[in-house]
Amino acid sequence: MAKAIWNGMVLAESESVQIVEGNVYFPPDALKREYFHESDTHSTCPWKGLASYYHIEVNGEVNNDAAWYYPEPKDAARYIKDHVAFWKGVKVE
Repeated sequence: MAKAIWNGMVLAESESVQIVEGNVYFPPDALKREYFHESDTHSTCPWKGLASYYHIEVNGEVNNDAAWYYPEPKDAARYIKDHVAFWKGVKVE
């Protein structure tokens, strides 16, 4: 069971994650949505496509753009559509 933890709270947990380029991508239904807020930030990966981001808020603290996902990935990455990966201090174990 993989878990994403920040500020003492489990943000996501799943037994069916995808690992891409060393990042653990959690399926959409693994997220505890109350901690996620849409961001206006985007970035582009040459082979995965356009990424969107979430801010994470736990106990009044915000970790800006600490999670990302691909809502419309390119064909090579279609298996991670809407899956979420983390950085910026979010621990994945």
